[in-house]
Amino acid sequence: MAKPKIGYLGMGIMGSAMAGRLIDAGFDVTVWNRNTDKCKPLELKGAKVATTPKAVIESCDITFACTSDPNSARDVVFGLDGVLAGISDGKKYVDISTVDETTATEISKAITVKGGIFLEAPVSGSKGPALQGQLVFLAAGDKSLCDEAEQCFKVMGKRTFYLGEVGNGAKMKLVVNMIMGINIVALSEGLAVGTEAGLEGKDILDVLSEGALNCPMYGLKGPKMLKGDYDPAFPLKHQQKDVRLAVGLGDQLGVPLPVAAAANESLKRGRAAGYEDDDMSKVYETVKKK
Repeated sequence: MAKPKIGYLGMGIMGSAMAGRLIDAGFDVTVWNRNTDKCKPLELKGAKVATTPKAVIESCDITFACTSDPNSARDVVFGLDGVLAGISDGKKYVDISTVDETTATEISKAITVKGGIFLEAPVSGSKGPALQGQLVFLAAGDKSLCDEAEQCFKVMGKRTFYLGEVGNGAKMKLVVNMIMGINIVALSEGLAVGTEAGLEGKDILDVLSEGALNCPMYGLKGPKMLKGDYDPAFPLKHQQKDVRLAVGLGDQLGVPLPVAAAANESLKRGRAAGYEDDDMSKVYETVKKK
């Protein structure tokens, strides 16, 4: 069976990694990004480069989008020469962006009213898993599109969860990233108070690795935090945005989230300190005693 022609909108850290894997797997891929310079590495790998999201939609069977926040996700769809302008009967759109339920539902309705087919599929994972094809897809929406896109998901990730109606993917992603944000702040505070008390940071991480708190994220991020290595795998500004959206979901549902709210404030301090484009783990620098 012939592979579908794939479109990919958004060549950030995650989008470029996922699109690159699809090209390497032999898919015919067309890419777009507001800053066309970011498309160049993909073009060198064999991708076509389009000038608008509309052009991508019109030329491809399935188009994926990976944008940074709800506003950019909406802009790509509803903006001039955007996704919606290219949607016609049977065109398929998969939004991998991390957004709130309202945004996912709004985009879904707009796509389907024009005869398009919509799936949301935000991912759990950051730069390393994206490059290695180890992402987890949190899909919701059209089941037939989820099944068809699975051939792409298998190239980009290790597992796909189908979660039902549109909005459930967004909610699951916010729950996952809320927990991650809480944990990176908790690790930062533990390392900060422990090292200030005279303990070796490496010893703290080694002890954590031997007990119930053993966590892949701690093992990956902890040593880099101690070295001051904050090369962005997942930028702090995106982690803060996701925790903020999760706190907003709690407000909407009347569920108190005091720990998440406190983590959000720590991450906001990181943004205020100028760390927004660094890895989320640089929140450690806002916690350490100066």
